[in-house]
Amino acid sequence: MAIKDIEIEIQVQVEKSAGLLDFLNENGEFKGEKRQVDEYFTPSHRDFLAVRPAKEWLRLRDSNGKFSVNYKNWYCDTHGKSHHCDEFESVIEDLEKMRKIFLALDIKPTVKVDKTRKIWVFRDYEIAIDAVVGLGDYVEIEYLGEQDGKDAKAIADEMIKFLKDIDCGKIKRNYVGYPFALLFPNEVEYETI
Repeated sequence: MAIKDIEIEIQVQVEKSAGLLDFLNENGEFKGEKRQVDEYFTPSHRDFLAVRPAKEWLRLRDSNGKFSVNYKNWYCDTHGKSHHCDEFESVIEDLEKMRKIFLALDIKPTVKVDKTRKIWVFRDYEIAIDAVVGLGDYVEIEYLGEQDGKDAKAIADEMIKFLKDIDCGKIKRNYVGYPFALLFPNEVEYETI
């Protein structure tokens, strides 16, 4: 079981997605397909977007009619690259009421991320293939297992090795996430692995 309130994940674009799809269909457990519309917010008293890259995100999500609120605080290394974050998430009953609460508290909307997500589980990984409106196709892998003394970077490196072993071709890693890439496309530097 993963550590509570900590998320370790990578977000990449792969050159050869067909091989990954074949592998997942043969070896993974398909969990379904969802349309997720995420609306990101920033408080007026602490502008999350003033920091580059943005480290904090506050999100309302509609995932096929199921709603949640989520806060993430990413930890970056000295090069501004992140491998894990604190994550606090809760189901909410009424998305529109929560949005009204945010607005009443001067927590302002910044960007919407609209994506179709297909999800598989393979061993300790939840693997999502995302079609993101305005950005294209991505693969997101979240670690579900125990850390067993390994640091987040070592686990992220294992996820990259997993993709290389399947022969996904060239891998371009996104360290800043979908909302930042949509808001500031000229500031995104993908790392080719």
